[in-house]
Formats: sequence, structure tokens, C-alpha cells
Amino acid sequence: MAEAAIRKLPAAETPLYREAPNNIEAEQALLGAILVNNDAFYRVSDFLKPSHFYEPLHRRIYEVSGDMIRMGKMANPVTIKTFLPAEEKVGDMTVAHYLARLAAEAVTVINAGDYGRAIYDLATRRALITVGEDMVNIAYDAPVDMPPQEQIEDAERRLFELAETGRYDGGFESFTDAVKTAVDMANAAYMRDGHLSGISTGFRDLDRRMGGLQPSDLVIVAGRPGMGKSSLATNIAFHIANAYEAAPQADGTFKAANGGVVGLFSLEMSSEQLATRIISEQTEIPSSKIRRGEIHEADFEKLVACSQVMQKLPLYIDQTGGISIAQLAARARRLKRQRGLDVIVIDYIQLMTGSSRRAGENRVQEITEITTGLKALAKELNVPIIALSQLSRQVESRDDKRPQLSDLRESGSIEQDADVVLFVYRDEYYIRNKEPEDGTQEHIEWQEKMHKVEGKAEIIIAKQRHGPTGTVQMGFQGEFTRFFDLAEESHLPERF
Repeated sequence: MAEAAIRKLPAAETPLYREAPNNIEAEQALLGAILVNNDAFYRVSDFLKPSHFYEPLHRRIYEVSGDMIRMGKMANPVTIKTFLPAEEKVGDMTVAHYLARLAAEAVTVINAGDYGRAIYDLATRRALITVGEDMVNIAYDAPVDMPPQEQIEDAERRLFELAETGRYDGGFESFTDAVKTAVDMANAAYMRDGHLSGISTGFRDLDRRMGGLQPSDLVIVAGRPGMGKSSLATNIAFHIANAYEAAPQADGTFKAANGGVVGLFSLEMSSEQLATRIISEQTEIPSSKIRRGEIHEADFEKLVACSQVMQKLPLYIDQTGGISIAQLAARARRLKRQRGLDVIVIDYIQLMTGSSRRAGENRVQEITEITTGLKALAKELNVPIIALSQLSRQVESRDDKRPQLSDLRESGSIEQDADVVLFVYRDEYYIRNKEPEDGTQEHIEWQEKMHKVEGKAEIIIAKQRHGPTGTVQMGFQGEFTRFFDLAEESHLPERF
């Protein structure tokens, strides 16, 4: 029966072998233009990589030419032939003859950009075919250890990487590229306000210690309830969004020159509560009064003016409770594609969930999966992630209640995966709760202690991969949920 069906199949319907999309002539034309006029290389070098060429020999010619041009040397058929395999043949021609032919039939340098983009687009199409074939094959095979939801997340990740960079395979990168990236980062730090290598937190002393928030870093902000860790994260998120300045790029997209676009995942508070906090901080009207409506006409005008400014900020809030690491990653990728994304803030880790397979296992394993996933996401999107974390109750049993790394709940993985760990600590919180009876000697001593610590906070840098640890002294106004820089000694009036 099957044989009969094959015999009846019309010739026109016979499946044909399909070659992957490529354009050898465009590759030859571009390489010829580069070999004749090295300026053509700079018209395509910012987006075209050797891996985008279909023909392996063309990849090698482009790579060698690029290395020589960057070193300030002339790249032409005579100078580059010694760096190419001499014994290799292109049809009847040697490599040397092939290079001479490329140069002889070269097009003008004006067309180089068009040819470069055509090669890039075809490489992207080939990568899309690979992703699509893998999706189809995995869906057909239906592996037990890869449920459909996980396959969707994996496909989304690969498509995101392809959309962002034109490649999705990862793998090794040459040390030359790594050094170039490091130099570009130093140059960006030199050009940016405050000469920071990362994004400014908006706090002078914290920036000095950390150099700003570094791309691909996982920053853990931890503290006991009531210390103000949510306030600190909200303050930083607002400062970054408020300082946002977009700089146009060569490809027509925009990149943050200062500040950035912030994605805030609020698992504990609603978006309205967050907005109220930020408005309170900016207008200096206590949030309790805003909620109860105990405000005067002048205050209301301040609220309206502040809300009009805030509506223009690139600050996006997701208030989904109990979000999983896979959902968070998918939403962050989507935000980066649609609006841009420079910083992610998560409030807080212990309210997140792992994958369904691990959810039933112990909590330490689940937190390990979450922190490992957050670090991987920070590297994938190349943005800093600020994740808040609770501390265990063992802090309360000590005389000195300043947190330590061992106090992090389910601490092993949080401490290990984090690039920076910040603890928020306020002596005022503990001393205020120990108020003795009024009129006693103890009450007078208590008042003196309170006077010393009132409105003060410590940000303890317990771990930092790229800089020193230590403590940053800051001010804190609880009624406005606002942290602020303390005046420097050199700027204070003389005291006698």
C-alpha cells in the first residue's frame, strides 16, 4: 500500500533537499571590498562577526583581515595569504589566487554596509532554522525530563538571545573580545557622571564603595523586618529611573547614558503601595497621612505635581505574588525586548517559587535553584539584579544584632551566588523598643543613646567581588521611608 502511494506521488510534490539560506556572492563582494579598501571593514565590524559567514574559508579571511586592520596594518591579498591554509583549494584555484580574484572583482566600499547586513540577516535565518528544528524534534520526542512548559521557556531564551545578539549558541569567546569589552567598560565609566563603572544607586557613599551597580551582578540586600530593606531598594530603583538619559546608537536603538530602565518585581507589596512610598519620599508627606487622606490643599498639589513627574519614569512594576524563577526570567526578557531593561529589583527572594519538580523538595534546594537562576539571568541580560532577602531569627538572640553572612536564611546558595551582599541595620529600631519607665535614670541614659542613633542607618557591605567590604553610614527618615547621604565632615560648619 505504501509503495503504491509513493508510485502515485507526482514528481512536483517530491520533497526537495533545501540548502540553508546563504549568499556566497555577497560574502565574496564584501571581502573583496575590504581587501581593496580597509575602510570597508569599519562599516560592518560593529555588527558582523566571522561566525556570520556561511563559507568556512570566508570566515577565516574576514577574521584575519579584521585582526590586521585593528593592529593598524594593511590587509590585502599579499599580506594575509601567509595566515591562511596554503594547501587548501577553492575549485581549481589556490587560496592565494582566490584572494587575488576577490580583490580584482571587488565592488565599491559604498556597498559594503548593504552586503554586511545581507550576510548578517542570512546568518540569523540559519540560526532561526536551527532553533525551529530543535523545537520540533524535542516536541516529537517528548523527553520525560522536559515538560512542554520547560521547552517553551528554553525556546524563548534562545530566541531572545538570537534577537539581542544575532547568535544563541554561547560557547567560548576569544580573550581579545573579553579585553575589548573590559576597555569599553572603562571608557563608559570615564564618560558617565561620577566616573562609575556601573549604574549609580543615587547614594554617594554607597557608589564610592561599589563603583555603582555592575552589569551581570547579583546584589543581595538583606535585613530583619523593620530595618528598611524594601525602602532602600525602592529608593535605588527610583533614583535610577529618575536619572535615565537615553543615548541613540548606530543601529537606531537607544542605550542608557545615565540611569536606566528599571523592572521591579514586587511580590510583597502592591503597585499602589509602592507608588505611595515613592510619592511620600519625594513630597515629604508621611505615607500614613496619604493613605488616610489627612492632607491639606498645598500637600495635594504637591502630590499631583509629583505624580505627573513619576508617570514619565521608565519604572515598570510586576506585582505577581509567588512568581517562579522561570516566569520572572520570561517577563524580564520580554520587558528588555519591548521597553529596554537596565536594572531588575526583586522584593523578595523567599516569596519566589522554584520549578514544580523541586517545589515539593526541601526549601534550601528551592532557594538554591532560585539564586542560581537569578545569577544566570543577570549574566544573560547583562543587567544588575537587586534581590531582597530575609534574615533568620538568630540575629535577635545576640547582643550585637548586626547581621553576618551566616544569618542569611537558607544561606549557602544566597551567599555563594551573590556578587555583593548588603545588610541594612538600624540601631534605632532595637533601642526604641527598649524604652524604660519615664523619669528614671535609665530613661535619661536611654534618651542619650536614642539621640546618638536616631535617624541613622548602616549599610554593611559583607561581601563584594570587585571591591572592599565595610560599613556605609547613612541617614534614614522612617516617616517618608527614605534613605539619604549624610553630610561629609569637610562640609560641616566648624565646631568649638
